[in-house]
Amino acid sequence: MAENKNTTDHDVIRRWAEERGGKPAKVAGSQPGEIRLDFPSFPGEDEESLEVISWEEFFDRFEEDNLVFMYREERWLA
Repeated sequence: MAENKNTTDHDVIRRWAEERGGKPAKVAGSQPGEIRLDFPSFPGEDEESLEVISWEEFFDRFEEDNLVFMYREERWLA
């Protein structure tokens, strides 16, 4: 069974996302911006609702909101 992990380590989060094609994003038009990781090949999210942002902006918001990233090392099956 896949193990859930939690982290606030920026390097771990960025590595995990980039290895899977993810980019930092925010919900377009939201203020100051709900952050997401955008996986363009992942069905179900309206591409137009997300705006790609820098990792710096992503992590600034991540820290402001005291967020924790929950993830699994296993990759999704296509």
